[in-house]
Amino acid sequence: MGILDEDVARVRESTDLVALASEHLALKRVGQRFVGLCPFHSEKSPSFSINPSMGLFHCFGCQKSGDAITFVREVEHLDFVGAVERLAAKANLTLRYDDASHTRDRQHKMRLAEAVGAAIDFYHQRLIKSDDAGNARRYIRSRGFDGAAVRQFTLGWSPDKFDAVSKHLQQAKFAREDIVGAGLAFVNRTNSLQDQFRGRLMFPIYDGRGEPVGFGGRALEGGNGPKYKNSPETPIYQKSRLLYGLNWAKAEIVARGEVVICEGYTDVMAFALSGVPQAVATCGTALADEHFQILKNLARKVTLAYDADAAGQAAAERCYQWEQKFEVQFQVADLPAGRDPADVWRDDPARLLKAVTTASAFLQFRIDRVLGSADLTSPEGRARAAQDLVPVLREHPNELVREGYIQRVAGTLGVEHAWFKDAIARNQTPRARVEPRRERAAQSIDPRELDILRWAIHRPELLDDWLDEAIYADPLAREVFIALVSADTLAGAIESSSGDVRAILERISVEEPDVGDDATLRARLMANAVEPAAQRRLDELLRSGDERSAPMKVLLDELVRGRTQGEWDNAERAAEQLVTWITGVAEE
Repeated sequence: MGILDEDVARVRESTDLVALASEHLALKRVGQRFVGLCPFHSEKSPSFSINPSMGLFHCFGCQKSGDAITFVREVEHLDFVGAVERLAAKANLTLRYDDASHTRDRQHKMRLAEAVGAAIDFYHQRLIKSDDAGNARRYIRSRGFDGAAVRQFTLGWSPDKFDAVSKHLQQAKFAREDIVGAGLAFVNRTNSLQDQFRGRLMFPIYDGRGEPVGFGGRALEGGNGPKYKNSPETPIYQKSRLLYGLNWAKAEIVARGEVVICEGYTDVMAFALSGVPQAVATCGTALADEHFQILKNLARKVTLAYDADAAGQAAAERCYQWEQKFEVQFQVADLPAGRDPADVWRDDPARLLKAVTTASAFLQFRIDRVLGSADLTSPEGRARAAQDLVPVLREHPNELVREGYIQRVAGTLGVEHAWFKDAIARNQTPRARVEPRRERAAQSIDPRELDILRWAIHRPELLDDWLDEAIYADPLAREVFIALVSADTLAGAIESSSGDVRAILERISVEEPDVGDDATLRARLMANAVEPAAQRRLDELLRSGDERSAPMKVLLDELVRGRTQGEWDNAERAAEQLVTWITGVAEE
């Protein structure tokens, strides 16, 4: 199910790409284009270019290309539907989906999010103003957080009452089924609404787009139920697909190329307040593939900021699998054993910042844990450490990485390098080799053929009556041309293409061709394109001894003479006749 094609087209047409991009970078007009420093990679000279008439962008540095929807997806890291919905909201457009049930589903989710948002405001005001929130305020201060932090993270307090938030939301005209559907209440045995959260410090949870979706609630000393309670699964709250704090941290994660993953909500707050704004936490669940599906497009460096003992007990094999599957690199923050990040921050904020800046690679961390607990002053202690390190080293799937660490530990312990190699090899299950991801480089195209493609996009009226796929010798150039003529619009050609064809279309769509003398432009384009194609056809006829080569050579000589002497009318007339030979029309 998706958004109707015509509505996607309306969003594209209604969006000013220059104005949209100007929200993120400074643009300068150069001819018919706008250029600026690319927002997707670091650069000192502007290589980001926008063609405003076509609503397309291309970066000649990192090769990213696309339209306004693509731009929003890249900048805000949204999926296609999310990007279209974001732009539709900016343009005040109402979207339709490809069936009525999907439209109703989207509207239902919007109502649930609105209910959660209203609950966030209710709980937040209770924490700030109500007498019954005194214990919650004292607890927050005991953790080192002040009123500014409470407001920054919109913390709240759920009153220890039967139906406080339910009554409030019903008075605010939210339907009973929406309050239940948002996970804020449930229907009890008396058929009354009963609040899901009671007597808890409330941490609002947002999705990656910043939409409110649920809560994590912490019970205070003497409170009932489990210490932490999360919203139940709802259409907008699936805890395995959510990361607390991602809505605040996303931009910093992308900018720094790193995400710090914690266990608790207050840990995220502590990191943000200590100068590590790229921290997030799982929402009452263990790390899973779904989390890395979200994070892999944001950052490649993953720093685990768990209690050191907990990090040491993490399933190493899962981390190595994630490193290979999602192309991320794990490291572990240098936290004191037995202390969580929020406790470290309360006593020494600088120490928390240092824990991230001095983080070590995951395998190095595990090695350090073994060495740190070993007696390295005696031969027996060093031998035991060596034996304990063998399974740790064996876990890593990359032989070259293992080799580097074997050299280190062999030197530290005074154990022969060969001993480690033999010990690791014993009882080792062969691992499947993981091939590095390779991207096929775009093929080189004759500059003249590339230029004709550029004109076919920017001034098609100059070529429509003579340009044919037979003109192109380069197979890739021919594919690009076919993609262009097979689609109704340039956007359609790009959308239906992939690989090198799409990359070339996206690039040349923002490149301005050199016009020169506009009066002779059509003739020059035709002569430059037809001459090499005609020469190829003539060579074929000559090789086969075909008598038709004679009249074709006369025409080709006329084209060359007209081009070299600047007699463009003559060159154009000869080129027009040669096209019929190239395309086979003259031979029929």
